[in-house]
Amino acid sequence: MAQKHSLTTDDIMPLAEYGAVRAEFRRKVSARKQDRRVEVGPFVTFYFENYDTMWMQVHEMLYIEKGGPEQAADEIAAYNPLIPKGQELVATFMIEIDDPDRRKRVLAGLGGIEDSAFLSIGGERIKATAEQDQERTREDGKASSVQFVHFPFTPTQIAAFKTPGAEATIGFSHPAYGHIAIIPETVRAELAKDFD
Repeated sequence: MAQKHSLTTDDIMPLAEYGAVRAEFRRKVSARKQDRRVEVGPFVTFYFENYDTMWMQVHEMLYIEKGGPEQAADEIAAYNPLIPKGQELVATFMIEIDDPDRRKRVLAGLGGIEDSAFLSIGGERIKATAEQDQERTREDGKASSVQFVHFPFTPTQIAAFKTPGAEATIGFSHPAYGHIAIIPETVRAELAKDFD
């Protein structure tokens, strides 16, 4: 089945209908998300987005805030860029540090981390591109704890990534956070579905 690459207002359920099926949809998407996340180093987790995760996010925002059609248009515009377009993987990565003082200190030293993210497949490194129009690194060098990145693939890289058992890694080349993780096979297989 072909992946959907964007949300439209036609994809939005009436809130009363969504409320009736919300628990079941949340359960299904949460189960699928387990194979769409990779921890890298002590503080960062990549959460790979797709049509389903963004569909759920938009519906949750509308359900909670009840902003009506105007809000729906705004949410669709905000979240559509995070749906992979068939030749890429898209991720939200979160820098998760519970202690507020430590979080402030660590984020102050991670400026530009979004530009150091990469994914490797078949010996080739795919450099992340940060989502435009999102807060990333402030002028004072403090990184945002939530970042949005795209990994653009070539057709050859897509074929390599889709190969069962292919070794893929993800990480950072940042001087203050040079961590790499192997993408588990269950995650690689799930993410391979994001490509056309």
